[in-house]
Amino acid sequence: ETFDPAGSEFVDYEPEDWIQKPAFLEKVLNPDLRQWGSQLNLLWKFLGRKMKDDVKVNPEKYSIIYVPHPVIVPGGRFREFYYWDSYWIIRGLLYSQMYSTARGMIHNFVTIVDQYGFIPNGGRIYYAMRSQPPLLAPMVKSYLDVTHDLQFLKDNIHTLEKEFEFWMVNRTTQIEKDGHTYTLARYNDQSRGPRPESYREDYSSAQSFRTEGEKESYYAELKTAAESGWDFSSRWFVLNGTNKGNLTNLKGSSIIPVELNAIIYWNAKLLAEFNKELGMTDKQVKYTEIAEQWLEAVTKVLWHEEVGAWLDYDIINEKKRDYFYPTNISPLWTNCYDTDKKTYFISKIMKYLEKTNIDVNQAGVPTTLEHSGEQWDYPNAWPPLQYILIMSLDATGDEWCREIAYEFAERWVRSNYKAYNETNAMYEKYDATVLGGHGGGGEYEVQLGFGWTNGVIIELLDKYGHKLTPEQQATAGSEPHTGASISASGFSSSSVSTITQLLTAILALLA
Repeated sequence: ETFDPAGSEFVDYEPEDWIQKPAFLEKVLNPDLRQWGSQLNLLWKFLGRKMKDDVKVNPEKYSIIYVPHPVIVPGGRFREFYYWDSYWIIRGLLYSQMYSTARGMIHNFVTIVDQYGFIPNGGRIYYAMRSQPPLLAPMVKSYLDVTHDLQFLKDNIHTLEKEFEFWMVNRTTQIEKDGHTYTLARYNDQSRGPRPESYREDYSSAQSFRTEGEKESYYAELKTAAESGWDFSSRWFVLNGTNKGNLTNLKGSSIIPVELNAIIYWNAKLLAEFNKELGMTDKQVKYTEIAEQWLEAVTKVLWHEEVGAWLDYDIINEKKRDYFYPTNISPLWTNCYDTDKKTYFISKIMKYLEKTNIDVNQAGVPTTLEHSGEQWDYPNAWPPLQYILIMSLDATGDEWCREIAYEFAERWVRSNYKAYNETNAMYEKYDATVLGGHGGGGEYEVQLGFGWTNGVIIELLDKYGHKLTPEQQATAGSEPHTGASISASGFSSSSVSTITQLLTAILALLA
């Protein structure tokens, strides 16, 4: 009786910059998908939250972290902002031409960095010991690309640098390899005690450990996995040098993740770019040098020549972890590789993707190939990972990488659309094996809403709406698709029906 009901920290709010027909809808030629895009655009009105003044005046009465501007939340049980979710939400808002809302959300993060020195996992005080993938600078880049608001950059560049410094000081470690020492980043929450938001579950599961020291290490690993955004996944299990085991085998603080380091590189490149625009030459040089060092470290420690992809590194066993994750190609997304050798990297990665057989899943790319029962494992497919895979391939500029990127995007859009048509809901995660199937597993029921899901779909509709259809189109009397063909001059851009056919054709050319 002493607690206010959930959501009592908010007042009714509807975004003032919402518009009914943003420009991205005009790019969507299929009327069914265009109508769906319109409905997704409408959802922003229902996911908006504005804090009441009392949260600012009496913060000790609330668990929520006060921010001055309204936010778009993920949805469902998630009634506050979450750090990495907000990257895709903000991109969706920008495509919906809600520039003021997007700017406000970014400015909220700026105020939080000023207060905490970093951005917490989510918008509650009990998240204030851990972060999530550092995407603030990329958020600013997305905003600037659309608005060219250089004054906003000038006012806040120091805060972007402050957040970057947090990761450099608190989340890096040294790796010795071939007589050289490289600095790379990892997730690593070393605060004491269970996760406050899951105290009972963590305390109960920790009873399998005998000593207080073992329990504290376990709690730290749970929070480290949460910092990654992948809570939980066999990706963070280390058992006898493998990814087998269960939550008691979490060792994420001893793993160097590919995408985190690709994002750190991206941050350094963006800070160099931003300082150049502002005429800060010394800082431009500083961040360019950090980026170059990071690229070398990512290549030397994480790139695997034989496998043909970047792989997470196991610090305990001093070896790369040869397990599939969509993030294994994320350096393509952030250009964290030697682009002078682009043809080499593309050929390797195409062979790698063909070898993984991920194309057998008709509804998306699974998070892993492990059946652990955790929500960041097979068969679940998550919007941000689909996005990273698609945009990694697209970012190469290579025609055939882009064709494969489109094939993955098409499958994802069709599955999301089918689920929406059948249930009138957008989900937090989906089942890669079932067209229109939503995901499961983990610590809670699948959530509806859903911020990052909507943001990813809106961007894919903007990018590919001129050719996307809600299902495979069959025209009476037409010839069936036979896949890509190879001519003397290389690939022809004739019909492409499946990713497998594309990869087979590419491999034939590369052989």
